[in-house]
Amino acid sequence: MGITILQPKPASYHVESRDDSGSDTDSDGGIDLDGDVSMSSKALRHADIDLVTPGELITDDAQWMRGHGTYVPAGTTNITSSVAGTVTKTNKLISVRPLRARYTPEIGDLVVGRITEVQARRWRVDVASSQLAILQLSAINLPGGIQRKRTETDELQIRSFFAEGDLVVAEVQTLHGDGAAALHTRSLRYGKLRNGIFLSLTGVGGGGGVVRAKRQIWTMETKAGKIDVVLGVNGYIWICKHIESESAADLASSGLHRLDEMVSLNMYSSQNDHIEVSMMREIARIRCVIVALVENGLRVDEEMVCRGYEFAVEMANEDMEDSIYLGGERGERLAEALRDR
Repeated sequence: MGITILQPKPASYHVESRDDSGSDTDSDGGIDLDGDVSMSSKALRHADIDLVTPGELITDDAQWMRGHGTYVPAGTTNITSSVAGTVTKTNKLISVRPLRARYTPEIGDLVVGRITEVQARRWRVDVASSQLAILQLSAINLPGGIQRKRTETDELQIRSFFAEGDLVVAEVQTLHGDGAAALHTRSLRYGKLRNGIFLSLTGVGGGGGVVRAKRQIWTMETKAGKIDVVLGVNGYIWICKHIESESAADLASSGLHRLDEMVSLNMYSSQNDHIEVSMMREIARIRCVIVALVENGLRVDEEMVCRGYEFAVEMANEDMEDSIYLGGERGERLAEALRDR
Protein backbone atom coordinates (compact mmCIF):
# COMPACT_ATOMS: atom_id res chain seq x y z
CA MET A 1 0.00 0.00 0.00
CA GLY A 2 1.48 3.33 -1.06
CA ILE A 3 2.00 6.24 1.29
CA THR A 4 0.81 9.67 0.20
CA ILE A 5 2.55 12.70 1.71
CA LEU A 6 0.19 15.64 1.93
CA GLN A 7 1.29 19.25 1.99
CA PRO A 8 0.95 20.69 5.52
CA LYS A 9 -1.80 23.22 6.03
CA PRO A 10 -1.42 26.29 8.24
CA ALA A 11 -3.32 26.19 11.50
CA SER A 12 -6.60 28.03 11.42
CA TYR A 13 -7.34 30.56 14.13
CA HIS A 14 -10.97 31.05 15.04
CA VAL A 15 -11.93 34.65 15.66
CA GLU A 16 -15.24 35.16 17.38
CA SER A 17 -17.23 37.95 15.76
CA ARG A 18 -18.99 40.29 18.08
CA ASP A 19 -20.60 43.67 18.07
CA ASP A 20 -18.19 46.25 19.48
CA SER A 21 -20.57 49.17 19.07
CA GLY A 22 -21.22 49.33 22.79
CA SER A 23 -17.74 48.37 23.87
CA ASP A 24 -14.75 50.53 24.69
CA THR A 25 -12.32 48.07 23.13
CA ASP A 26 -9.46 49.62 21.17
CA SER A 27 -10.47 49.43 17.52
CA ASP A 28 -6.87 49.53 16.34
CA GLY A 29 -6.16 46.07 17.67
CA GLY A 30 -3.01 44.96 19.45
CA ILE A 31 -1.77 43.68 22.76
CA ASP A 32 -3.30 45.05 25.90
CA LEU A 33 -0.85 45.85 28.66
CA ASP A 34 -2.72 43.46 30.96
CA GLY A 35 -2.31 40.60 28.49
CA ASP A 36 -5.73 40.76 26.74
CA VAL A 37 -5.75 40.81 22.95
CA SER A 38 -8.17 42.89 20.93
CA MET A 39 -9.70 40.64 18.25
CA SER A 40 -10.34 43.15 15.46
CA SER A 41 -9.71 42.43 11.78
CA LYS A 42 -6.06 43.47 12.01
CA ALA A 43 -5.32 42.24 15.48
CA LEU A 44 -2.33 40.25 16.64
CA ARG A 45 -2.41 36.71 15.37
CA HIS A 46 -2.47 34.75 18.62
CA ALA A 47 -4.69 35.13 21.62
CA ASP A 48 -1.89 33.92 23.88
CA ILE A 49 0.93 36.12 22.59
CA ASP A 50 2.96 36.52 25.79
CA LEU A 51 5.74 34.18 24.62
CA VAL A 52 6.98 33.98 21.02
CA THR A 53 9.70 32.03 19.23
CA PRO A 54 12.03 33.10 16.37
CA GLY A 55 10.16 33.39 13.07
CA GLU A 56 6.73 33.59 14.67
CA LEU A 57 4.30 36.16 13.26
CA ILE A 58 3.28 38.82 15.77
CA THR A 59 1.04 41.09 13.68
CA ASP A 60 0.37 42.06 10.07
CA ASP A 61 -1.07 45.48 10.88
CA ALA A 62 0.95 48.23 9.18
CA GLN A 63 0.17 50.76 11.89
CA TRP A 64 2.52 49.04 14.34
CA MET A 65 6.23 49.89 14.44
CA ARG A 66 8.79 47.19 15.01
CA GLY A 67 11.22 47.41 17.90
CA HIS A 68 14.10 45.34 19.25
CA GLY A 69 13.81 41.61 18.73
CA THR A 70 11.60 41.88 15.63
CA TYR A 71 11.99 42.18 11.85
CA VAL A 72 9.82 42.67 8.76
CA PRO A 73 10.29 40.12 5.93
CA ALA A 74 10.89 41.60 2.48
CA GLY A 75 7.75 42.45 0.53
CA THR A 76 5.42 42.24 3.55
CA THR A 77 4.25 44.35 6.46
CA ASN A 78 4.32 41.43 8.91
CA ILE A 79 6.19 42.05 12.14
CA THR A 80 7.97 38.80 13.00
CA SER A 81 9.89 37.80 16.10
CA SER A 82 13.64 37.31 15.70
CA VAL A 83 14.29 35.99 19.22
CA ALA A 84 12.55 33.83 21.80
CA GLY A 85 11.01 36.00 24.47
CA THR A 86 8.03 37.99 25.68
CA VAL A 87 6.17 40.61 23.66
CA THR A 88 6.04 44.14 25.05
CA LYS A 89 4.06 47.09 23.69
CA THR A 90 4.84 50.78 24.16
CA ASN A 91 2.20 52.90 22.44
CA LYS A 92 2.47 51.68 18.82
CA LEU A 93 5.92 50.11 19.22
CA ILE A 94 6.16 46.33 19.49
CA SER A 95 9.34 44.69 20.74
CA VAL A 96 10.37 41.28 22.05
CA ARG A 97 12.35 41.01 25.26
CA PRO A 98 14.64 37.95 24.93
CA LEU A 99 14.69 35.31 27.63
CA ARG A 100 18.46 35.07 27.33
CA ALA A 101 20.66 37.70 25.73
CA ARG A 102 24.21 38.97 25.67
CA TYR A 103 25.20 42.22 27.32
CA THR A 104 24.79 45.39 25.24
CA PRO A 105 27.36 48.02 26.34
CA GLU A 106 26.29 51.56 27.17
CA ILE A 107 28.52 54.55 27.91
CA GLY A 108 29.14 54.89 31.64
CA ASP A 109 28.52 51.23 32.50
CA LEU A 110 30.79 49.66 35.10
CA VAL A 111 31.88 46.25 33.85
CA VAL A 112 34.08 43.39 34.99
CA GLY A 113 36.06 41.74 32.21
CA ARG A 114 38.77 39.20 31.52
CA ILE A 115 41.81 39.94 29.36
CA THR A 116 41.74 37.56 26.40
CA GLU A 117 44.39 39.00 24.08
CA VAL A 118 47.34 41.40 24.30
CA GLN A 119 48.00 43.46 21.19
CA ALA A 120 50.15 46.46 20.32
CA ARG A 121 49.20 49.33 22.66
CA ARG A 122 45.91 47.70 23.69
CA TRP A 123 44.15 44.72 25.26
CA ARG A 124 41.07 42.80 24.13
CA VAL A 125 38.64 42.21 27.01
CA ASP A 126 35.77 39.75 27.33
CA VAL A 127 32.79 41.61 28.84
CA ALA A 128 30.08 39.05 27.93
CA SER A 129 29.10 41.10 24.88
CA SER A 130 28.80 39.97 21.27
CA GLN A 131 32.20 41.58 20.62
CA LEU A 132 35.37 41.90 22.65
CA ALA A 133 35.91 45.28 24.29
CA ILE A 134 39.09 47.31 23.79
CA LEU A 135 41.29 48.74 26.55
CA GLN A 136 43.93 51.11 25.19
CA LEU A 137 47.33 51.51 26.85
CA SER A 138 46.64 55.26 27.05
CA ALA A 139 43.39 54.58 29.00
CA ILE A 140 45.05 53.17 32.14
CA ASN A 141 46.95 54.69 35.06
CA LEU A 142 50.68 54.09 35.11
CA PRO A 143 52.24 52.77 38.35
CA GLY A 144 52.91 55.61 40.75
CA GLY A 145 50.42 57.91 39.02
CA ILE A 146 52.96 59.14 36.47
CA GLN A 147 51.38 61.45 33.90
CA ARG A 148 53.23 61.22 30.60
CA LYS A 149 52.83 60.07 27.04
CA ARG A 150 53.04 56.31 26.55
CA THR A 151 56.36 55.30 24.98
CA GLU A 152 57.81 52.25 23.28
CA THR A 153 59.11 51.11 26.67
CA ASP A 154 55.54 50.96 27.95
CA GLU A 155 54.57 48.92 24.89
CA LEU A 156 57.33 46.42 25.61
CA GLN A 157 56.17 46.15 29.23
CA ILE A 158 52.47 45.95 28.36
CA ARG A 159 52.14 42.47 29.88
CA SER A 160 53.42 43.79 33.20
CA PHE A 161 50.17 45.77 33.50
CA PHE A 162 47.62 43.21 32.28
CA ALA A 163 48.24 39.73 30.89
CA GLU A 164 45.98 37.08 29.42
CA GLY A 165 43.52 35.77 32.01
CA ASP A 166 43.66 38.80 34.33
CA LEU A 167 40.38 40.17 35.65
CA VAL A 168 39.81 43.91 35.47
CA VAL A 169 37.06 46.31 36.50
CA ALA A 170 36.61 49.23 34.12
CA GLU A 171 34.11 51.73 32.76
CA VAL A 172 32.72 51.96 29.24
CA GLN A 173 34.12 55.18 27.80
CA THR A 174 32.92 55.16 24.18
CA LEU A 175 31.22 52.90 21.67
CA HIS A 176 32.63 52.26 18.20
CA GLY A 177 30.53 52.15 15.07
CA ASP A 178 30.49 48.35 15.02
CA GLY A 179 29.17 48.22 18.60
CA ALA A 180 32.48 47.37 20.30
CA ALA A 181 33.09 49.14 23.61
CA ALA A 182 36.20 51.14 24.53
CA LEU A 183 37.08 50.89 28.24
CA HIS A 184 39.18 52.95 30.63
CA THR A 185 40.57 52.43 34.14
CA ARG A 186 41.56 56.02 34.98
CA SER A 187 40.19 55.88 38.51
CA LEU A 188 41.31 54.50 41.86
CA ARG A 189 38.19 52.32 41.90
CA TYR A 190 39.20 50.54 38.69
CA GLY A 191 42.08 48.27 37.81
CA LYS A 192 43.24 44.69 38.29
CA LEU A 193 41.21 42.42 40.58
CA ARG A 194 42.69 39.99 43.10
CA ASN A 195 42.09 38.48 46.57
CA GLY A 196 38.62 37.23 45.71
CA ILE A 197 36.24 35.02 43.76
CA PHE A 198 34.65 35.49 40.34
CA LEU A 199 30.96 34.87 39.56
CA SER A 200 29.21 35.01 36.19
CA LEU A 201 25.49 35.74 35.82
CA THR A 202 25.44 36.45 32.09
CA GLY A 203 22.49 35.47 29.95
CA VAL A 204 19.91 35.46 32.75
CA GLY A 205 16.43 36.80 32.05
CA GLY A 206 12.98 37.07 33.55
CA GLY A 207 13.77 40.13 35.67
CA GLY A 208 16.68 38.58 37.57
CA GLY A 209 20.34 39.50 37.38
CA VAL A 210 22.43 42.61 37.95
CA VAL A 211 20.58 45.90 37.47
CA ARG A 212 22.01 49.38 36.97
CA ALA A 213 22.16 51.24 40.28
CA LYS A 214 23.79 54.27 41.87
CA ARG A 215 26.56 52.14 43.37
CA GLN A 216 28.01 49.07 41.70
CA ILE A 217 31.01 48.88 44.09
CA TRP A 218 30.66 48.92 47.87
CA THR A 219 32.20 47.49 51.04
CA MET A 220 30.22 45.18 53.34
CA GLU A 221 30.75 44.62 57.05
CA THR A 222 30.79 40.89 57.82
CA LYS A 223 31.64 38.68 60.78
CA ALA A 224 35.14 38.14 59.41
CA GLY A 225 35.84 41.73 58.36
CA LYS A 226 35.24 44.01 55.40
CA ILE A 227 34.47 42.56 51.97
CA ASP A 228 34.31 44.43 48.66
CA VAL A 229 31.57 43.57 46.16
CA VAL A 230 31.82 44.62 42.50
CA LEU A 231 28.63 44.16 40.46
CA GLY A 232 29.40 44.48 36.78
CA VAL A 233 26.44 45.59 34.69
CA ASN A 234 27.49 42.92 32.19
CA GLY A 235 26.71 40.15 34.70
CA TYR A 236 30.28 39.51 35.87
CA ILE A 237 30.70 39.85 39.64
CA TRP A 238 33.80 40.03 41.84
CA ILE A 239 33.77 39.45 45.62
CA CYS A 240 37.05 40.01 47.44
CA LYS A 241 38.72 40.89 50.72
CA HIS A 242 38.85 44.62 51.40
CA ILE A 243 42.38 46.07 51.37
CA GLU A 244 42.83 49.24 53.39
CA SER A 245 44.45 52.01 51.37
CA GLU A 246 47.04 54.41 52.65
CA SER A 247 45.73 56.89 55.19
CA ALA A 248 45.42 60.57 54.41
CA ALA A 249 48.10 61.40 57.01
CA ASP A 250 50.61 59.10 55.33
CA LEU A 251 49.84 60.62 51.95
CA ALA A 252 50.23 64.16 53.30
CA SER A 253 53.56 63.34 54.95
CA SER A 254 54.89 61.91 51.70
CA GLY A 255 53.84 64.99 49.77
CA LEU A 256 51.27 63.23 47.59
CA HIS A 257 48.32 65.55 47.06
CA ARG A 258 47.04 64.86 43.59
CA LEU A 259 44.56 62.03 43.11
CA ASP A 260 46.51 60.50 40.25
CA GLU A 261 49.65 60.35 42.40
CA MET A 262 47.84 58.24 44.98
CA VAL A 263 47.99 55.24 42.67
CA SER A 264 49.89 52.50 44.44
CA LEU A 265 53.04 51.10 42.90
CA ASN A 266 51.74 47.53 43.37
CA MET A 267 48.34 48.15 41.74
CA TYR A 268 49.23 45.77 38.91
CA SER A 269 50.50 43.00 41.16
CA SER A 270 49.10 39.53 40.49
CA GLN A 271 50.09 38.18 43.91
CA ASN A 272 47.16 37.56 46.25
CA ASP A 273 47.40 38.57 49.90
CA HIS A 274 46.87 36.13 52.74
CA ILE A 275 43.15 35.48 53.32
CA GLU A 276 41.89 33.88 56.52
CA VAL A 277 39.58 30.87 56.39
CA SER A 278 36.80 32.84 58.11
CA MET A 279 37.08 35.53 55.42
CA MET A 280 36.89 32.89 52.67
CA ARG A 281 33.75 31.52 54.31
CA GLU A 282 31.99 34.90 54.32
CA ILE A 283 33.00 35.54 50.70
CA ALA A 284 31.46 32.19 49.78
CA ARG A 285 28.30 33.08 51.76
CA ILE A 286 27.84 36.31 49.79
CA ARG A 287 28.32 34.36 46.57
CA CYS A 288 25.60 31.89 47.63
CA VAL A 289 23.26 34.81 48.41
CA ILE A 290 23.71 36.25 44.91
CA VAL A 291 23.16 32.86 43.27
CA ALA A 292 19.98 32.37 45.34
CA LEU A 293 18.69 35.79 44.25
CA VAL A 294 19.17 34.93 40.58
CA GLU A 295 17.68 31.44 40.86
CA ASN A 296 14.52 32.93 42.38
CA GLY A 297 14.18 35.75 39.83
CA LEU A 298 15.13 38.64 42.13
CA ARG A 299 17.24 41.62 41.14
CA VAL A 300 20.87 41.83 42.22
CA ASP A 301 21.89 45.19 43.67
CA GLU A 302 23.41 46.57 46.86
CA GLU A 303 20.16 46.58 48.84
CA MET A 304 19.15 43.02 47.97
CA VAL A 305 22.64 41.59 48.54
CA CYS A 306 23.01 43.25 51.96
CA ARG A 307 19.54 42.19 53.09
CA GLY A 308 20.08 38.70 51.76
CA TYR A 309 23.38 38.39 53.60
CA GLU A 310 21.81 39.47 56.90
CA PHE A 311 19.03 36.90 56.54
CA ALA A 312 21.55 34.21 55.54
CA VAL A 313 23.51 34.89 58.73
CA GLU A 314 20.28 34.59 60.75
CA MET A 315 19.52 31.23 59.14
CA ALA A 316 23.08 30.06 59.80
CA ASN A 317 22.78 31.00 63.48
CA GLU A 318 19.71 28.76 63.73
CA ASP A 319 21.76 25.80 62.46
CA MET A 320 24.30 24.10 64.64
CA GLU A 321 26.69 23.62 61.70
CA ASP A 322 26.60 27.26 60.48
CA SER A 323 25.94 26.13 56.90
CA ILE A 324 26.50 28.59 54.04
CA TYR A 325 24.47 26.49 51.58
CA LEU A 326 21.52 28.45 50.14
CA GLY A 327 20.21 26.14 47.44
CA GLY A 328 16.86 24.40 47.19
CA GLU A 329 14.43 25.11 50.02
CA ARG A 330 16.88 27.36 51.87
CA GLY A 331 17.21 29.59 48.81
CA GLU A 332 13.43 29.74 48.38
CA ARG A 333 13.06 30.63 52.04
CA LEU A 334 15.57 33.47 51.65
CA ALA A 335 13.77 34.78 48.55
CA GLU A 336 10.37 34.73 50.29
CA ALA A 337 11.80 36.62 53.26
CA LEU A 338 13.23 39.32 50.97
CA ARG A 339 9.92 39.68 49.12
CA ASP A 340 7.97 40.05 52.37
CA ARG A 341 10.26 42.69 53.86
